[in-house]
Amino acid sequence: MIRIAGINLPDNKKIGIALTYIYGIGRTSAHKILQSVGIDENVRAKDISDAEAAKLREEIEKKYRVEGELKHEVKMNIKRLRDIRCYRGIRSIMGLPVRGQRTKTNSRTVRGNKRTTMGSGRRTVSKT
Repeated sequence: MIRIAGINLPDNKKIGIALTYIYGIGRTSAHKILQSVGIDENVRAKDISDAEAAKLREEIEKKYRVEGELKHEVKMNIKRLRDIRCYRGIRSIMGLPVRGQRTKTNSRTVRGNKRTTMGSGRRTVSKT
C-alpha cells in the first residue's frame, strides 16, 4: 500500500484514479504528475515499485500543495473574506450560497427548509 501525504492509496485502483484520493489532486493533476514521473496511468497502485512510489511522493511534495497545507490555505482565504466583511464574506457568515446561486427555489437546507406554499405546512388528517 502506497502512502503519500498521509493518505493510503487504494491498491486495486489504477494509479491515475488512486492519486485523486489525495485532497488537492484531481484527474488532470494526477495525469500531469504521472507524465512527469514517467508512470503509465493504467497500472494498478499495488503494482508500483518502491522506487516509483518514492518518485511520486517526491514530485507531489515538491510541486503541489495538498492535504493539510491546502485546507489551511482555503480556511485562511475564507477567514480573510469574513474579516474584511466583503459580500462573499458576509454570505459566508450567514451560511448562504457565496457564488451567485439562486436562493428562491434552491438551497433549502441552507435557509432552513422553509416551504411557504399553501399546502406545505398542512398536517395529514388521521382517519378514525
